[in-house]
Amino acid sequence: MIRMQNIRKIYSTGKIELEALKGIDLEIGGNEFVAIMGPSGSGKSTLMNLMGCLDTPTSGEYFLEGQKVENLSPNQLAEIRNKKVGFVFQNFNLLPYATAFENVEVPLIFAGVPSRKRRKRALELLERVSLRDWADHKPTELSGGEMQRVSIARALANQPRLILADEPTGNLDTASGAEIINLFEELSKLGHTIVVITHDKEIARRTHRIIKLKDGMIVDGNGSI
Repeated sequence: MIRMQNIRKIYSTGKIELEALKGIDLEIGGNEFVAIMGPSGSGKSTLMNLMGCLDTPTSGEYFLEGQKVENLSPNQLAEIRNKKVGFVFQNFNLLPYATAFENVEVPLIFAGVPSRKRRKRALELLERVSLRDWADHKPTELSGGEMQRVSIARALANQPRLILADEPTGNLDTASGAEIINLFEELSKLGHTIVVITHDKEIARRTHRIIKLKDGMIVDGNGSI
């Protein structure tokens, strides 16, 4: 699913250069459920942004499902993000004035899916995350756990193989967080590759593998807690 070779990322601010990633070599297979851990400033979010084609590396090679992506145009990267990658964020990133159904429908609209098929797909996804009866509710009418399940349904809209989650349980209570991890485990069994940034050791223990970062480098690519 993911193959990175000598990936470096340098941010330049005037005369100052910050090397956020320092020669990352990494492979993540299909169906893997992987945690990325490390202290603040270790490069976790930078690495996830590159995986999700939200940013491009300064140097090195990145292959997503066998496709070399680091030199693609912005439009080509946007198409990959919409069709091959689903994103789940700590703060949910839901449209506040749209219903759960409308939030899940957004990626399908961008993908040009006809209205009838969009409705069927969005309702099926809400059913999968046990929120079919909340389809007409807005985010302000949902709990944190329910909002995160809506965001997972949205991430699955275009049937991506890769799901990237940045601290997906960071704003949830323990019970809601456990529900989200249970859902990720189910998705992994169904064929999705799940990559989660987390500081929570209990969550990391539930994954197949832990990748530990420090100072922009992988210090353990097959770790455990």
